[in-house]
Amino acid sequence: MPNPAEKYQEDCGALNINHIRRLAQYLRPYKKQIAITVVLMFVATVTGLIGPYFLQLAIDVYIPQKNVAGVVWISILFMVMTCLNYICNRYKISFANRTGQQVLFDIRRDLFQHVQSLSFGFFDTHSTGKIIVRIVNDVNTLNNLFTNGIINVITDFSMLMVAVILMFVIHPRLALLTFVTIPFFMVFVFTIRNLNKKRWRLVRIKISNLNAYLHECISGMRVIQAYVRQQENRKIFHDVLDDVFNSWIRATYLNGTVGPVVNMVSIMGTILIYWYGAYLLNKGDVTVGVLIAFTGYLSRFWQPMGTLSNFYNQLVVAATSSERIFELLDEKPWITDSPQSRELDVVRGEISFEHVYFEYEKDKMILKDVNFKVSPGETIAIVGPTGSGKTTIINLIARFYDVTDGEVKIDGLNIKQIKQASLRKKVGVMLQEPFIFSGTIAENIKYAKEDASDEEVIAVSKAVGAHEFISKMKDGYESQVNERGAGLSIGQKQLIAFARVLLADPEILILDEATASVDTHTEVLLQKAIDKILEGRTSFVIAHRLSTIRNADKIMVVQQGRIVEMGTHDELLAKKGVYYNLYNVQYKFLKAV
Repeated sequence: MPNPAEKYQEDCGALNINHIRRLAQYLRPYKKQIAITVVLMFVATVTGLIGPYFLQLAIDVYIPQKNVAGVVWISILFMVMTCLNYICNRYKISFANRTGQQVLFDIRRDLFQHVQSLSFGFFDTHSTGKIIVRIVNDVNTLNNLFTNGIINVITDFSMLMVAVILMFVIHPRLALLTFVTIPFFMVFVFTIRNLNKKRWRLVRIKISNLNAYLHECISGMRVIQAYVRQQENRKIFHDVLDDVFNSWIRATYLNGTVGPVVNMVSIMGTILIYWYGAYLLNKGDVTVGVLIAFTGYLSRFWQPMGTLSNFYNQLVVAATSSERIFELLDEKPWITDSPQSRELDVVRGEISFEHVYFEYEKDKMILKDVNFKVSPGETIAIVGPTGSGKTTIINLIARFYDVTDGEVKIDGLNIKQIKQASLRKKVGVMLQEPFIFSGTIAENIKYAKEDASDEEVIAVSKAVGAHEFISKMKDGYESQVNERGAGLSIGQKQLIAFARVLLADPEILILDEATASVDTHTEVLLQKAIDKILEGRTSFVIAHRLSTIRNADKIMVVQQGRIVEMGTHDELLAKKGVYYNLYNVQYKFLKAV
C-alpha cells in the first residue's frame, strides 16, 4: 500500500483549472455584491494613483510659475482624493469579506448535505477525522481567497494596468526600460510554481493525518487510559505533529522567497530608471517633475507585481484544498434511488430474501445464497457465531448496503424500487451501539419524530423501562446530555435509543443486541415490553443470549454466511444441530457461573 507522500508525488501537476472554475461558480449568486465591490475598488485605484500626477503638476507647472493658488487647490484636491480613497477601501473590504463568508457558508453547506447523502460503505472506508478536515480546515483555507484574495488581485491588476498606462503617458522610453527586468521575475515564478503546489498538497495531507489521529485518540480515550498507552501515543502524536511542522515550514519557506525576489528585481529596475532618468535629465529630455512622478508610479507598478505573485501562491494553496473538497463532493453515493423508485405507503411486513449474495470487499463473500421468507407480523430471531453475517442481513433489509446479487423484497416489491427515505421510515433500526446526540433526553427520544408530544415520549419511555431513571435526573426529560451520552451508563443509553425507535412506530422493527448492555433485572422488564410491542409487527431480533429469543416465531441460525437452520426454539433443539450446540454451550456456561 503506497504511503500518502508517494501518492501525492505521483498526483501533483499544474493547477486544475476545472477546480478553479467550480470555485468561481459559488460567486455567481453574489454578482450584485461583487459589482459594488469592483466599483469601489476602481474608484479606490484611481484615487490612489492620482498623487504622483498632482506632484508632477505642482513641481513642473505651479511652483515655477509661483502660482500659490494652484498649489493650494491641487493640495485640497489631493486631500479629497485621499479621503475618498480611504472610504472606498474601507467599504470594499467590508463587502469583500461579507461576500467571501457567504461563499464559504455555501461550500460548507453543500459539503455537509452531500456527506449526509453518502452510503454506509463510504464511512466504512474513510476516517471521520479526515472528513471533518475537509469540511472545516480545507474550507477555512479558502477564506483568504474569497474574502480578500480575489478582490485584491482585481485591485492590484487594475492598479498595475493604470500605472503602466500613466507611465507610458509620462515617458514611453522610461516605461519600456521598466519592462526589461520582468522576464527575470517571470522565470522565477514559473520555476517554483509546481514545487510550491507539491509542498502545499503535502501540508494538507499531513494536517488531515493529524486530525484523523486526534479524533481516533479522543474517541478511544477510555481504552488508551485503560491500557496505559499515553506515553506511546505521545510519541506517535509527536511524529505526526513533526510531519505537519516540517511540511509547513518547507512550504512557507518557498512562499517566503517570492517577496525578496520581487524586491530584488524592483531594485534593479529602479536603479536602471534612476540611471537612465539622470542621463535624460542632463540632456534636458525630461523634467524633474516627470522623473519624480515616474518613480512614484514605478513603486505602484512593483507593489502589485509582488501581490499578484503572492496571490498565485494563495491560489496554489486554495487549489490544493479545493481538490480535496471537490473530491469529497464528487464522491457518489453507493446506494441511489432509481428514477422508477416509488414511495412505500401501506406495509404488511412480508420480507423475503431470494438467492442473496453480498460482499463488502471484492472476492470476500459475506452472505452466500441466502433464502428465506417472513410472514407479516412474525418475529424472527437471528443467531450465529460472530462474523457469520447476522448484522449484514438486517443492514440489507434497511438498504444500508445493496446486495451483490439476488433480491430483497418487502411485500413482494424489490427494495431497490423503493425510495430510501420512504423505506427507512417504515423500518425501525436499533443498532448494536446506541448513539446519543448532544441535547436533552426528550430531544434524543424525539429524534425520529420531532412533533411527538410529551405524553408520547413518556409513554414509550415507560414501555422500555427508561422512565424511572429519567424522572430521577435533575431536569427529568429536559436534562442535558453531552456528545455520545457522556454521564449515562451504556444500559441507559440503550434504553433511550430503544424509546427513540419505538416512538417512530415503524411497521418493521430491527433490534440488534437490544438488551446486550442492561442488567438482568432491567433485561426482564425490557423483554416484557419488547414482547408486547412486537405484537402485530414484523421484527428481526439479533441476540447472543439465546434465552431472550425463545418465544420468537422462528429462529434463523446463520453460519459462514449461510442459513443452516430455521425453526422454532423447540424444533431446533429437537434437531440437535448447530442451535442445539449453541444453546447447550450457553446453558452450561450460565450454570457454571
